[in-house]
Amino acid sequence: MNQFKDKIAIVTGGNSGIGYAAAKEFINQGATVLITGRRKEAIEEAAQKIGAIPFTADQANLEDTDLLCKEVEKQFGKVDILFINAGITGSLGLIEQASVENFDNVMNINFRGAYFTLSKLIPLLNDGASVVVLSSIVASTYNANSSVYQASKAALNSIAKTAAIELAPRKIRVNLVSPGPHKTEVLTKAGFDEATLQHIHESLIDRIPLKKMGEAEDVAKLVTYLCAESANFITGAEIIVDGGMTV
Repeated sequence: MNQFKDKIAIVTGGNSGIGYAAAKEFINQGATVLITGRRKEAIEEAAQKIGAIPFTADQANLEDTDLLCKEVEKQFGKVDILFINAGITGSLGLIEQASVENFDNVMNINFRGAYFTLSKLIPLLNDGASVVVLSSIVASTYNANSSVYQASKAALNSIAKTAAIELAPRKIRVNLVSPGPHKTEVLTKAGFDEATLQHIHESLIDRIPLKKMGEAEDVAKLVTYLCAESANFITGAEIIVDGGMTV
């Protein structure tokens, strides 16, 4: 199915996990896709595998975002789909143990970076374009030891819903996808060893009614659905994908 034929899509953080799966799904459905990532080698390898266009950029670096906008305008002029996916969990810890470094790292990527990625790319969005923002169920679960990550996603939710109102006159839809536990590399990137990861996965599965972790490909299909014509009356929505964990 080529429902995104002649459409231009940008996926931030597209070299692994949900971003990679979404980029692949967009390409399978006919879109031309540009993916971004911080590591040049990783983003170029991922792009080559799925037929995407690579662009090395750190979402936390606003100069990189400016360069991305210039490149997108130069290559395509306008954009039809924007999936703001890049994000990190940061390190765990109680509020009283919080470090400024971890706070800044998480907020600069997850919130400040995502905010200005949206802000700077809005002028390049076609009327009728679709924006999807990857959030997380942690934005409203308030678990101990995860205050910074949770706050970054809660702030992101607020901005996305505001953007849905601001961009509605141009028929640009803005929606949130909030996954629960999924099989991605996000925890590995956070520095957990295999034994710790196994313990975390077992603990999470025990709390999920469907008794399994989600797959990145399933979230990717939801993202593409929200960007398709069949979802043209959906905006300002947050779709929870967590196997019933927050029911």
